[in-house]
This record gives sequence, structure tokens and C-alpha cells, in this order.
Amino acid sequence: MNVSSLFFLLFIHSCITADKQVLPPLDVVPFVDLNRYTGQWYEISRYPHRFQEGCVGSKATYTLGEDGKIAVLNECHEGSFSGNIRNAKGTANVVDMKTNAKLKVSFFWPFYGDYWVIDLGKEYEYAVVGHPDRTYLWILSRTKKMDETVYQDILARLTAKGYDTAKLILTPQE
Repeated sequence: MNVSSLFFLLFIHSCITADKQVLPPLDVVPFVDLNRYTGQWYEISRYPHRFQEGCVGSKATYTLGEDGKIAVLNECHEGSFSGNIRNAKGTANVVDMKTNAKLKVSFFWPFYGDYWVIDLGKEYEYAVVGHPDRTYLWILSRTKKMDETVYQDILARLTAKGYDTAKLILTPQE
């Protein structure tokens, strides 16, 4: 390899890696009581993703099975509240038994994704779910609306965790 080729490769490498921000490991909550966590959650906001394009009124229902696995049902209306209901069924498995805050979720076996509970209300009135590389983010609530002060406090904590909260999109709820 000649010097100019080596220089070109180093230049390309620096361009590719210059944009990547080195972030500390993502912390999860100290403990999730799965019996309290299960039930219905309304999506307040999320990072945009192809699989949720056009969704309004998004909600998730988690059901704890006797085997410790969690059945996941995600639902939304397509385009408007009168649109067809789109759903996705999956399974979540706890991978960190000490905290129950790190799970792997699958909607298409054998593919699993990280589902980490990174913030949680004391009364389980809200939850924030993220991914260790910070490419996924959902803010969930037991109610269709969230108090603005609570929401802003969550955003501040997310910023401290290295999330770009400007990328969040609000989820319309009826």
C-alpha cells in the first residue's frame, strides 16, 4: 500500500468515526417489580422508527406468564384514530435477574432486541424504555396524557443519559 492510499484510508476512517459520540454505559433502574410493571401502557413519545410510521394512539400491553416470560402486545391506529388497528405480538425475557430492568424482546424469532427500563415512576405511573446504544427510546404512561412537569423532568434525565431528546416525537392519543 502506498502512502497516498494509507492517507486516504485514514481520512475516511476519521470521517466515519468523527461523528460517533462516546457515551458512558446506559444505566437502568435499580429494580422492576414485574407484577407492577405488567398491564397497559400508553406511548407518550418515541424516537421515530419505520415500524411505527403512521401510528397514532400507540399502546403496549404486557402480561406476565407463569414461566416468567412476558407476552407483549403493541397496538396502534394507522394514520388516524379511525384507522385500522395494527398490532405486533412478541415475547420478552428478563436477562438481568438482579434488576429485572434489562429484557430482550422478540417479535420475529430468532431476532431479539434490547429493552431496558431506564426510568420508572415510584408508583409505576410512567416508564422510560431505551436501548444501550441509544437508538431506541419510548416514554410510556399509564394514562393517555402526562403531566408536563413530569415529562420535562424525564427529558432532563434523558439528556444527562446521553439521549438526544430533540429527536422525540409526541404520540397523538385520543
